[in-house]
Amino acid sequence: MSLTTTPVEIVIAAAREFLGDRLSVNGSVREQHSRGEDTTTPTLPDAVAFVETTEEVSRILALCHQHGVAVTPFGAGTSLEGHVNPVRAGISLDLSRMTAVLEVNEEDMDCLIEPGVTRQELNAFLRDKGMFFPVDPGSHATIGGMCATRASGTNAVRYGTIRENVLGLEVVLADGRVIQTGGRVRKASNGYDLTRLFIGSEGTLGVITKVRLRLHGIPEAMSAAVCQFPTLAAAVETVITVMQSGIPVARIELLDEDQMEACIKYSKLEGFAAKTTLFLEFHGTDAGVKEQAEAVEAIASDYGATGFAWATDAESRNRLWQARHDAYWAAVALKPAHRGITTDVCVPISRLAEAVLGAKEKSRASGLTSCIVGHVGDGNFHCLILFPEGSQEGLEQAWALDRAIVAEGLALGGTCSGEHGVGLGKREFLEQEHGAEALAVMRSVKVALDPRGIMNPGKMFRN
Repeated sequence: MSLTTTPVEIVIAAAREFLGDRLSVNGSVREQHSRGEDTTTPTLPDAVAFVETTEEVSRILALCHQHGVAVTPFGAGTSLEGHVNPVRAGISLDLSRMTAVLEVNEEDMDCLIEPGVTRQELNAFLRDKGMFFPVDPGSHATIGGMCATRASGTNAVRYGTIRENVLGLEVVLADGRVIQTGGRVRKASNGYDLTRLFIGSEGTLGVITKVRLRLHGIPEAMSAAVCQFPTLAAAVETVITVMQSGIPVARIELLDEDQMEACIKYSKLEGFAAKTTLFLEFHGTDAGVKEQAEAVEAIASDYGATGFAWATDAESRNRLWQARHDAYWAAVALKPAHRGITTDVCVPISRLAEAVLGAKEKSRASGLTSCIVGHVGDGNFHCLILFPEGSQEGLEQAWALDRAIVAEGLALGGTCSGEHGVGLGKREFLEQEHGAEALAVMRSVKVALDPRGIMNPGKMFRN
Protein backbone atom coordinates (compact mmCIF):
# COMPACT_ATOMS: atom_id res chain seq x y z
CA MET A 1 0.00 0.00 0.00
CA SER A 2 1.39 3.40 -0.97
CA LEU A 3 1.70 6.11 1.63
CA THR A 4 -0.60 9.14 1.33
CA THR A 5 1.62 12.17 0.98
CA THR A 6 -0.28 15.09 -0.53
CA PRO A 7 -2.82 17.15 1.45
CA VAL A 8 -5.71 16.14 -0.82
CA GLU A 9 -4.82 12.44 -0.47
CA ILE A 10 -4.86 12.86 3.31
CA VAL A 11 -8.31 14.49 3.14
CA ILE A 12 -9.67 11.81 0.79
CA ALA A 13 -8.45 9.00 3.04
CA ALA A 14 -9.88 10.63 6.17
CA ALA A 15 -13.22 11.47 4.54
CA ARG A 16 -13.60 7.94 3.21
CA GLU A 17 -13.58 6.67 6.79
CA PHE A 18 -16.97 8.27 7.49
CA LEU A 19 -18.41 8.61 3.96
CA GLY A 20 -17.45 5.19 2.62
CA ASP A 21 -18.44 4.80 -1.02
CA ARG A 22 -20.06 8.25 -0.93
CA LEU A 23 -16.55 9.63 -1.42
CA SER A 24 -15.90 9.02 -5.12
CA VAL A 25 -12.77 9.35 -7.25
CA ASN A 26 -14.50 7.76 -10.24
CA GLY A 27 -13.61 9.55 -13.48
CA SER A 28 -17.16 9.89 -14.80
CA VAL A 29 -18.44 11.21 -11.46
CA ARG A 30 -15.63 13.75 -11.33
CA GLU A 31 -16.40 14.75 -14.93
CA GLN A 32 -20.06 15.39 -14.00
CA HIS A 33 -18.82 17.79 -11.30
CA SER A 34 -16.26 19.59 -13.47
CA ARG A 35 -18.56 22.45 -14.54
CA GLY A 36 -22.17 23.64 -14.81
CA GLU A 37 -24.01 24.90 -17.89
CA ASP A 38 -21.41 27.56 -18.64
CA THR A 39 -18.70 27.77 -21.31
CA THR A 40 -15.67 27.73 -19.00
CA THR A 41 -13.05 25.02 -19.46
CA PRO A 42 -13.96 22.09 -17.17
CA THR A 43 -11.73 21.25 -14.21
CA LEU A 44 -11.83 17.81 -12.62
CA PRO A 45 -12.07 17.75 -8.82
CA ASP A 46 -9.80 15.27 -7.07
CA ALA A 47 -12.85 13.67 -5.46
CA VAL A 48 -16.59 14.12 -5.04
CA ALA A 49 -18.13 13.91 -1.56
CA PHE A 50 -21.85 13.08 -1.47
CA VAL A 51 -22.82 14.43 1.95
CA GLU A 52 -26.10 13.74 3.74
CA THR A 53 -25.83 15.61 7.06
CA THR A 54 -24.57 18.89 8.47
CA GLU A 55 -22.11 16.93 10.59
CA GLU A 56 -20.54 15.39 7.46
CA VAL A 57 -20.21 18.83 5.86
CA SER A 58 -18.60 20.14 9.04
CA ARG A 59 -16.10 17.28 9.24
CA ILE A 60 -15.08 17.64 5.59
CA LEU A 61 -14.62 21.41 5.85
CA ALA A 62 -12.58 21.04 9.03
CA LEU A 63 -10.32 18.53 7.24
CA CYS A 64 -9.96 20.72 4.16
CA HIS A 65 -9.28 23.80 6.30
CA GLN A 66 -6.60 21.94 8.23
CA HIS A 67 -4.83 20.72 5.09
CA GLY A 68 -5.48 23.68 2.77
CA VAL A 69 -7.60 21.71 0.26
CA ALA A 70 -10.12 23.55 -1.93
CA VAL A 71 -13.86 22.87 -1.53
CA THR A 72 -16.43 23.64 -4.24
CA PRO A 73 -20.10 23.23 -3.24
CA PHE A 74 -22.28 21.53 -5.88
CA GLY A 75 -26.08 21.36 -6.05
CA ALA A 76 -27.83 20.58 -9.35
CA GLY A 77 -25.05 21.88 -11.61
CA THR A 78 -27.31 24.35 -13.45
CA SER A 79 -25.05 27.38 -12.93
CA LEU A 80 -24.50 29.64 -15.94
CA GLU A 81 -21.50 31.52 -14.49
CA GLY A 82 -19.03 28.76 -13.57
CA HIS A 83 -19.87 28.65 -9.85
CA VAL A 84 -19.43 24.87 -9.57
CA ASN A 85 -16.23 24.63 -11.62
CA PRO A 86 -13.55 23.41 -9.14
CA VAL A 87 -10.77 25.56 -10.58
CA ARG A 88 -8.29 24.43 -7.91
CA ALA A 89 -9.48 20.80 -8.00
CA GLY A 90 -9.80 19.51 -4.42
CA ILE A 91 -13.20 18.31 -3.16
CA SER A 92 -16.49 18.83 -4.97
CA LEU A 93 -19.03 18.87 -2.13
CA ASP A 94 -22.28 17.50 -3.56
CA LEU A 95 -25.30 18.47 -1.41
CA SER A 96 -27.96 17.06 -3.74
CA ARG A 97 -28.79 14.21 -1.32
CA MET A 98 -29.76 16.59 1.47
CA THR A 99 -33.42 16.71 0.41
CA ALA A 100 -35.49 16.65 3.60
CA VAL A 101 -38.37 19.02 4.30
CA LEU A 102 -37.77 19.30 8.04
CA GLU A 103 -40.64 21.57 9.15
CA VAL A 104 -43.72 23.23 7.73
CA ASN A 105 -45.41 25.78 9.98
CA GLU A 106 -48.75 26.34 8.29
CA GLU A 107 -50.05 29.03 10.64
CA ASP A 108 -46.89 31.13 10.31
CA MET A 109 -46.35 30.23 6.64
CA ASP A 110 -42.72 29.20 6.86
CA CYS A 111 -40.73 26.00 6.44
CA LEU A 112 -37.28 24.57 7.14
CA ILE A 113 -35.58 22.52 4.43
CA GLU A 114 -32.23 21.02 3.52
CA PRO A 115 -30.33 22.66 0.64
CA GLY A 116 -30.77 19.88 -1.92
CA VAL A 117 -34.55 20.38 -2.14
CA THR A 118 -35.63 21.87 -5.47
CA ARG A 119 -38.42 24.41 -5.93
CA GLN A 120 -40.48 21.82 -7.80
CA GLU A 121 -40.11 19.25 -5.01
CA LEU A 122 -41.00 21.76 -2.31
CA ASN A 123 -44.11 22.97 -4.12
CA ALA A 124 -45.28 19.40 -4.72
CA PHE A 125 -44.92 18.83 -0.96
CA LEU A 126 -46.79 22.05 -0.11
CA ARG A 127 -49.61 21.83 -2.65
CA ASP A 128 -52.15 20.14 -0.36
CA LYS A 129 -51.45 22.68 2.37
CA GLY A 130 -52.61 25.60 0.22
CA MET A 131 -49.16 27.24 0.12
CA PHE A 132 -46.33 27.60 -2.35
CA PHE A 133 -42.78 28.90 -2.66
CA PRO A 134 -42.72 31.49 -5.45
CA VAL A 135 -39.06 32.02 -6.37
CA ASP A 136 -38.84 30.47 -9.82
CA PRO A 137 -35.56 30.56 -11.76
CA GLY A 138 -36.94 28.05 -14.24
CA SER A 139 -34.38 25.29 -14.02
CA HIS A 140 -34.41 22.39 -11.58
CA ALA A 141 -32.01 24.27 -9.32
CA THR A 142 -31.64 23.34 -5.67
CA ILE A 143 -32.84 25.93 -3.18
CA GLY A 144 -29.42 25.89 -1.50
CA GLY A 145 -27.87 26.82 -4.83
CA MET A 146 -30.51 29.49 -5.35
CA CYS A 147 -29.56 31.01 -1.99
CA ALA A 148 -25.85 30.84 -2.84
CA THR A 149 -26.35 32.72 -6.13
CA ARG A 150 -29.11 35.06 -4.90
CA ALA A 151 -31.44 33.67 -7.56
CA SER A 152 -34.59 35.28 -8.84
CA GLY A 153 -36.97 34.30 -11.65
CA THR A 154 -40.30 34.91 -13.27
CA ASN A 155 -42.26 35.66 -10.08
CA ALA A 156 -39.83 38.21 -8.64
CA VAL A 157 -41.80 41.22 -9.85
CA ARG A 158 -44.56 40.36 -7.33
CA TYR A 159 -43.00 38.07 -4.71
CA GLY A 160 -39.38 39.22 -4.65
CA THR A 161 -36.15 37.29 -5.10
CA ILE A 162 -34.71 34.53 -2.93
CA ARG A 163 -33.22 37.26 -0.71
CA GLU A 164 -36.68 38.48 0.35
CA ASN A 165 -37.97 34.95 0.92
CA VAL A 166 -35.31 33.51 3.23
CA LEU A 167 -35.84 34.00 6.98
CA GLY A 168 -32.74 32.20 8.22
CA LEU A 169 -29.93 29.77 7.43
CA GLU A 170 -27.72 27.13 8.94
CA VAL A 171 -24.19 27.60 7.59
CA VAL A 172 -21.00 25.59 8.01
CA LEU A 173 -17.99 27.90 8.00
CA ALA A 174 -14.65 27.17 6.35
CA ASP A 175 -13.13 25.70 9.51
CA GLY A 176 -16.12 23.43 10.21
CA ARG A 177 -17.96 25.60 12.73
CA VAL A 178 -21.76 25.61 12.38
CA ILE A 179 -23.77 28.81 12.85
CA GLN A 180 -27.46 29.72 12.73
CA THR A 181 -28.58 33.02 11.17
CA GLY A 182 -31.96 34.71 11.24
CA GLY A 183 -35.01 32.96 12.67
CA ARG A 184 -38.75 32.47 12.28
CA VAL A 185 -39.85 36.04 12.93
CA ARG A 186 -40.64 38.30 9.99
CA LYS A 187 -38.42 41.11 11.24
CA ALA A 188 -35.63 41.65 13.77
CA SER A 189 -33.38 44.59 14.64
CA ASN A 190 -30.32 43.12 16.32
CA GLY A 191 -26.79 42.40 15.19
CA TYR A 192 -25.36 42.13 11.72
CA ASP A 193 -27.64 40.59 9.10
CA LEU A 194 -25.62 37.41 8.55
CA THR A 195 -28.43 35.78 6.57
CA ARG A 196 -28.09 38.38 3.82
CA LEU A 197 -24.29 38.07 3.95
CA PHE A 198 -24.47 34.42 2.94
CA ILE A 199 -27.28 34.91 0.41
CA GLY A 200 -25.36 35.48 -2.82
CA SER A 201 -21.94 34.55 -1.39
CA GLU A 202 -21.64 31.70 -3.93
CA GLY A 203 -20.04 29.22 -1.53
CA THR A 204 -17.05 31.51 -0.96
CA LEU A 205 -17.81 32.14 2.74
CA GLY A 206 -19.43 28.90 3.90
CA VAL A 207 -21.77 26.06 2.98
CA ILE A 208 -25.52 26.42 3.49
CA THR A 209 -26.95 23.27 5.11
CA LYS A 210 -30.45 24.39 6.14
CA VAL A 211 -32.79 27.10 4.81
CA ARG A 212 -35.85 28.61 6.51
CA LEU A 213 -38.19 29.99 3.87
CA ARG A 214 -41.13 32.37 3.82
CA LEU A 215 -44.13 30.73 2.12
CA HIS A 216 -47.15 32.27 0.37
CA GLY A 217 -50.78 31.27 0.03
CA ILE A 218 -51.86 29.84 -3.33
CA PRO A 219 -53.95 32.61 -4.94
CA GLU A 220 -57.69 32.19 -5.34
CA ALA A 221 -57.41 32.84 -9.08
CA MET A 222 -54.63 32.84 -11.67
CA SER A 223 -54.77 33.90 -15.29
CA ALA A 224 -52.04 33.84 -17.92
CA ALA A 225 -51.97 35.96 -21.06
CA VAL A 226 -49.90 36.16 -24.22
CA CYS A 227 -49.79 39.11 -26.60
CA GLN A 228 -47.59 39.83 -29.60
CA PHE A 229 -46.12 43.11 -30.83
CA PRO A 230 -45.05 44.61 -34.14
CA THR A 231 -41.71 45.74 -32.70
CA LEU A 232 -39.41 45.05 -29.77
CA ALA A 233 -39.68 48.72 -28.77
CA ALA A 234 -43.49 48.51 -28.51
CA ALA A 235 -43.29 45.51 -26.18
CA VAL A 236 -40.71 47.15 -23.92
CA GLU A 237 -42.70 50.40 -23.72
CA THR A 238 -45.76 48.36 -22.76
CA VAL A 239 -43.82 46.82 -19.87
CA ILE A 240 -42.63 50.22 -18.66
CA THR A 241 -46.15 51.67 -18.78
CA VAL A 242 -47.66 48.67 -16.97
CA MET A 243 -45.10 48.86 -14.16
CA GLN A 244 -45.39 52.63 -13.81
CA SER A 245 -49.18 52.26 -13.64
CA GLY A 246 -48.86 50.12 -10.50
CA ILE A 247 -50.75 47.13 -11.91
CA PRO A 248 -49.76 44.18 -9.66
CA VAL A 249 -48.76 41.64 -12.30
CA ALA A 250 -47.29 38.41 -10.92
CA ARG A 251 -45.11 37.72 -13.97
CA ILE A 252 -44.30 39.71 -17.08
CA GLU A 253 -41.78 38.10 -19.42
CA LEU A 254 -40.47 39.33 -22.77
CA LEU A 255 -39.34 37.11 -25.65
CA ASP A 256 -37.99 38.79 -28.78
CA GLU A 257 -38.69 37.50 -32.28
CA ASP A 258 -35.63 35.22 -32.35
CA GLN A 259 -36.48 33.71 -28.99
CA MET A 260 -40.09 33.17 -30.06
CA GLU A 261 -38.94 31.43 -33.23
CA ALA A 262 -36.82 29.14 -31.05
CA CYS A 263 -39.67 28.45 -28.59
CA ILE A 264 -42.20 27.78 -31.35
CA LYS A 265 -39.88 25.14 -32.80
CA TYR A 266 -38.67 23.65 -29.52
CA SER A 267 -41.84 23.74 -27.42
CA LYS A 268 -44.34 23.32 -30.28
CA LEU A 269 -46.11 26.60 -29.49
CA GLU A 270 -48.87 26.45 -32.08
CA GLY A 271 -50.85 29.51 -33.06
CA PHE A 272 -48.09 32.04 -32.44
CA ALA A 273 -45.92 33.99 -34.86
CA ALA A 274 -42.18 34.57 -34.50
CA LYS A 275 -42.78 38.11 -33.20
CA THR A 276 -41.81 39.87 -30.00
CA THR A 277 -44.13 38.53 -27.33
CA LEU A 278 -45.08 39.18 -23.71
CA PHE A 279 -46.07 36.34 -21.38
CA LEU A 280 -48.03 37.62 -18.36
CA GLU A 281 -49.66 36.15 -15.30
CA PHE A 282 -52.06 37.66 -12.77
CA HIS A 283 -52.76 36.41 -9.23
CA GLY A 284 -55.52 37.38 -6.82
CA THR A 285 -59.29 37.16 -6.57
CA ASP A 286 -61.42 36.41 -9.63
CA ALA A 287 -62.49 40.05 -9.84
CA GLY A 288 -58.99 41.38 -9.22
CA VAL A 289 -57.40 39.15 -11.84
CA LYS A 290 -60.00 40.17 -14.41
CA GLU A 291 -59.47 43.86 -13.68
CA GLN A 292 -55.66 43.57 -13.89
CA ALA A 293 -55.79 41.64 -17.14
CA GLU A 294 -58.16 44.11 -18.78
CA ALA A 295 -55.97 47.05 -17.72
CA VAL A 296 -52.86 45.45 -19.23
CA GLU A 297 -54.69 44.52 -22.42
CA ALA A 298 -55.78 48.14 -22.88
CA ILE A 299 -52.20 49.40 -22.43
CA ALA A 300 -50.75 46.78 -24.77
CA SER A 301 -53.37 47.57 -27.42
CA ASP A 302 -52.27 51.20 -27.36
CA TYR A 303 -48.81 49.98 -28.38
CA GLY A 304 -50.15 47.86 -31.24
CA ALA A 305 -50.33 44.46 -29.54
CA THR A 306 -52.45 41.78 -31.18
CA GLY A 307 -53.31 38.14 -30.72
CA PHE A 308 -54.31 38.27 -27.07
CA ALA A 309 -54.72 34.74 -25.72
CA TRP A 310 -55.96 34.13 -22.18
CA ALA A 311 -55.46 30.94 -20.20
CA THR A 312 -57.14 30.35 -16.84
CA ASP A 313 -56.91 26.55 -16.67
CA ALA A 314 -53.77 25.09 -15.10
CA GLU A 315 -52.86 22.94 -18.10
CA SER A 316 -52.77 25.85 -20.57
CA ARG A 317 -50.89 28.09 -18.12
CA ASN A 318 -48.34 25.39 -17.42
CA ARG A 319 -47.77 24.81 -21.13
CA LEU A 320 -46.99 28.49 -21.66
CA TRP A 321 -44.69 28.77 -18.68
CA GLN A 322 -42.92 25.52 -19.48
CA ALA A 323 -42.09 26.99 -22.88
CA ARG A 324 -40.73 30.08 -21.13
CA HIS A 325 -38.65 27.98 -18.74
CA ASP A 326 -37.26 25.99 -21.68
CA ALA A 327 -36.20 29.19 -23.46
CA TYR A 328 -32.48 28.60 -22.86
CA TRP A 329 -32.59 25.11 -24.38
CA ALA A 330 -34.81 26.33 -27.20
CA ALA A 331 -32.34 29.08 -28.07
CA VAL A 332 -29.36 26.71 -28.05
CA ALA A 333 -31.31 24.31 -30.29
CA LEU A 334 -32.12 27.11 -32.75
CA LYS A 335 -28.75 26.69 -34.47
CA PRO A 336 -27.27 23.17 -34.55
CA ALA A 337 -23.65 22.79 -33.39
CA HIS A 338 -23.79 26.07 -31.49
CA ARG A 339 -23.40 26.94 -27.81
CA GLY A 340 -24.52 30.01 -25.94
CA ILE A 341 -23.38 32.49 -23.33
CA THR A 342 -25.96 34.51 -21.45
CA THR A 343 -25.93 38.11 -20.30
CA ASP A 344 -27.80 38.98 -17.11
CA VAL A 345 -28.09 42.76 -17.17
CA CYS A 346 -30.64 44.47 -14.92
CA VAL A 347 -31.39 48.19 -15.22
CA PRO A 348 -33.81 50.69 -13.68
CA ILE A 349 -37.20 50.17 -15.30
CA SER A 350 -37.10 53.65 -16.90
CA ARG A 351 -33.92 52.69 -18.83
CA LEU A 352 -35.17 49.28 -19.94
CA ALA A 353 -35.96 50.29 -23.53
CA GLU A 354 -32.47 51.71 -24.07
CA ALA A 355 -30.84 48.61 -22.62
CA VAL A 356 -32.89 46.01 -24.49
CA LEU A 357 -32.92 47.80 -27.84
CA GLY A 358 -29.22 48.58 -27.50
CA ALA A 359 -28.44 44.92 -26.80
CA LYS A 360 -30.36 43.79 -29.87
CA GLU A 361 -28.71 46.43 -32.05
CA LYS A 362 -25.25 45.38 -30.87
CA SER A 363 -26.10 41.73 -31.50
CA ARG A 364 -27.16 42.41 -35.07
CA ALA A 365 -24.04 44.50 -35.72
CA SER A 366 -21.83 41.67 -34.43
CA GLY A 367 -23.21 39.18 -36.95
CA LEU A 368 -24.01 36.69 -34.19
CA THR A 369 -27.48 35.30 -33.58
CA SER A 370 -28.88 36.23 -30.19
CA CYS A 371 -32.17 35.62 -28.41
CA ILE A 372 -33.51 38.04 -25.81
CA VAL A 373 -35.68 36.86 -22.96
CA GLY A 374 -36.23 38.58 -19.67
CA HIS A 375 -38.02 39.15 -16.40
CA VAL A 376 -38.62 42.65 -17.65
CA GLY A 377 -41.04 43.62 -14.88
CA ASP A 378 -38.02 44.20 -12.66
CA GLY A 379 -35.69 45.45 -15.41
CA ASN A 380 -33.79 42.18 -15.85
CA PHE A 381 -33.18 40.60 -19.26
CA HIS A 382 -30.93 37.96 -20.78
CA CYS A 383 -29.36 38.03 -24.21
CA LEU A 384 -28.36 34.48 -25.17
CA ILE A 385 -25.50 34.84 -27.66
CA LEU A 386 -24.97 31.84 -29.93
CA PHE A 387 -21.56 30.93 -31.35
CA PRO A 388 -20.21 27.87 -33.22
CA GLU A 389 -19.25 25.13 -30.79
CA GLY A 390 -15.50 24.57 -30.71
CA SER A 391 -14.73 27.92 -32.35
CA GLN A 392 -12.34 29.96 -30.19
CA GLU A 393 -12.86 32.94 -32.49
CA GLY A 394 -16.62 32.64 -32.13
CA LEU A 395 -16.36 32.37 -28.34
CA GLU A 396 -14.16 35.48 -28.16
CA GLN A 397 -16.58 37.36 -30.41
CA ALA A 398 -19.47 36.33 -28.15
CA TRP A 399 -17.60 37.48 -25.04
CA ALA A 400 -16.83 40.82 -26.71
CA LEU A 401 -20.54 41.28 -27.38
CA ASP A 402 -21.34 40.30 -23.78
CA ARG A 403 -18.92 42.95 -22.48
CA ALA A 404 -20.45 45.61 -24.71
CA ILE A 405 -23.98 44.81 -23.49
CA VAL A 406 -22.87 44.82 -19.84
CA ALA A 407 -20.99 48.10 -20.31
CA GLU A 408 -24.13 49.76 -21.64
CA GLY A 409 -26.18 48.32 -18.79
CA LEU A 410 -23.75 49.71 -16.21
CA ALA A 411 -23.77 53.10 -17.95
CA LEU A 412 -27.56 53.14 -17.57
CA GLY A 413 -27.29 52.66 -13.82
CA GLY A 414 -27.72 48.89 -13.93
CA THR A 415 -25.85 45.80 -12.79
CA CYS A 416 -23.85 43.12 -14.56
CA SER A 417 -25.89 40.36 -12.91
CA GLY A 418 -29.50 40.53 -11.84
CA GLU A 419 -29.83 36.91 -10.76
CA HIS A 420 -27.14 34.56 -12.11
CA GLY A 421 -24.39 35.73 -9.77
CA VAL A 422 -20.71 36.40 -10.43
CA GLY A 423 -18.89 33.05 -10.44
CA LEU A 424 -16.16 33.08 -13.05
CA GLY A 425 -18.10 34.80 -15.80
CA LYS A 426 -18.79 38.22 -14.24
CA ARG A 427 -15.65 38.78 -12.10
CA GLU A 428 -14.19 41.40 -14.41
CA PHE A 429 -17.17 43.71 -13.89
CA LEU A 430 -17.20 43.83 -10.08
CA GLU A 431 -14.74 46.67 -9.56
CA GLN A 432 -16.26 48.61 -12.47
CA GLU A 433 -19.69 48.34 -10.82
CA HIS A 434 -18.84 48.72 -7.14
CA GLY A 435 -15.49 50.54 -7.04
CA ALA A 436 -12.11 49.50 -5.66
CA GLU A 437 -12.89 50.36 -2.02
CA ALA A 438 -16.10 48.33 -1.92
CA LEU A 439 -14.28 45.41 -3.54
CA ALA A 440 -11.55 45.67 -0.88
CA VAL A 441 -14.22 45.41 1.84
CA MET A 442 -15.65 42.31 0.17
CA ARG A 443 -12.18 40.77 0.08
CA SER A 444 -11.66 41.53 3.78
CA VAL A 445 -14.89 39.69 4.64
CA LYS A 446 -13.69 36.72 2.58
CA VAL A 447 -10.32 36.67 4.39
CA ALA A 448 -11.98 36.93 7.82
CA LEU A 449 -14.28 33.95 7.24
CA ASP A 450 -12.00 31.88 5.00
CA PRO A 451 -8.38 32.75 5.93
CA ARG A 452 -6.91 29.80 4.04
CA GLY A 453 -8.89 30.55 0.88
CA ILE A 454 -10.34 27.05 0.50
CA MET A 455 -13.99 28.01 -0.12
CA ASN A 456 -14.86 27.93 -3.81
CA PRO A 457 -11.59 29.61 -4.80
CA GLY A 458 -11.42 31.67 -7.98
CA LYS A 459 -15.04 32.76 -7.77
CA MET A 460 -16.21 36.34 -7.22
CA PHE A 461 -12.65 37.75 -7.24
CA ARG A 462 -10.18 37.40 -10.10
CA ASN A 463 -7.28 36.22 -7.96
